[in-house]
Amino acid sequence: MGQFAVIGLGRFGSSVATNLVRMGHEVLAIDLNEARVREMADEVTHAVEANANDEEALKALGIRNFDVVIVSIGQDMQASILCVLILKELGVKYIVAKAVSEAHGKVLEKVGADRVVYPERDMGARVAHNLVAPNLLDYIELAPGYSIVEVVAKPEFYDKSLRELGFRAKYGIIITAIKRGKQVIIAPGADDVIREGDILVAIGEDTKLDKLEHLHG
Repeated sequence: MGQFAVIGLGRFGSSVATNLVRMGHEVLAIDLNEARVREMADEVTHAVEANANDEEALKALGIRNFDVVIVSIGQDMQASILCVLILKELGVKYIVAKAVSEAHGKVLEKVGADRVVYPERDMGARVAHNLVAPNLLDYIELAPGYSIVEVVAKPEFYDKSLRELGFRAKYGIIITAIKRGKQVIIAPGADDVIREGDILVAIGEDTKLDKLEHLHG
């Protein structure tokens, strides 16, 4: 279980926070807007009203102890840049910051953001999945509770056929393709074998796909 803090509870920040909680992680949600904090109170581990540019307030919340801090402040570029600077100075391990433009993103990188995301390109759910599953390459929500993911094959899967691994029978997950270098095996059969370096394209319910990270062949 990871510990995440989300600063800024607009549509994007709220989406990241709720998805991280659904995946079983602890989330501290921070916003200056009391109404937004109240709305998120039952959705996250802790929701706090605080100024993201107040170094003492962030220090008091123990912000440096979180594994990842996501800065999702709205259109106020100056506030988001200052927040990243403060987090960096406080020794936060990994900072993800939302940018509203390419120029804003470049400044965020220069002041210390480890990763910059653009909401137009990175939906909150996709960012949340990628943060907690480094070998999860892509995530697309097909419908509520139902997604398609690309995940790097784990060593436990090497040299075993889809029949042996039993993704469908045991876990309710369907492997729709195997990417192997430049080759793509569409609709692989039960006797297709997984090799080192393969990327699996899987489809299924979110609760079952989440387990893909922890499956042992």
